Amino acid sequence: MELDLSQADQAEKLISHVISQLGKPEVLINNAAYSTNNDFSNLTSEELDKHYMVNIRATTLLSIHFARVFNKGSGGRIVNLTSGQSQGPMPGELAYATTKGAVDALTLTLSAELAPLGITVNAINPGPTDTGWMTESIKQELQPMFPFGRVGEPKDAAKTIRFLVSNQADWITGQIIHSEGGFRR
Repeated sequence: MELDLSQADQAEKLISHVISQLGKPEVLINNAAYSTNNDFSNLTSEELDKHYMVNIRATTLLSIHFARVFNKGSGGRIVNLTSGQSQGPMPGELAYATTKGAVDALTLTLSAELAPLGITVNAINPGPTDTGWMTESIKQELQPMFPFGRVGEPKDAAKTIRFLVSNQADWITGQIIHSEGGFRR
């Protein structure tokens, strides 16, 4: 199913579609992101709104629609993907850094609200990950910043997500896990 998460009704539409096809979900991975390069000198309110609508509004709406339909007490999991804004600045990505930083705040507050329902809420900062957006030049620039000598791969984030949605992580909530291979800013 393809959706435009910048549209306010799409989060509820997605959860309703999942329920109709598969039943009530027990896991939600919020991995959508909108990103453009901008800084204080060229950021417009329209561009900031686009970042906000996908990175924080859609993440929040998906999470609350998930929680509203969740079967209380059955061990639900929400995992948000963030980008390590608390680890250091991201010059040239003001709108992205601001809105992804808000995901950290959402994770903390929502975890307290949803714990009584049996839902854990955590976030993962996978660091720079080659999900297809990196050019060879970007990879070469970033590689020395990783002690392991390589940039992150999707499987690296997937392993952390797999743990957080497992029963072994049922006592972990409200955490932002920096699983970024020792990335040095």
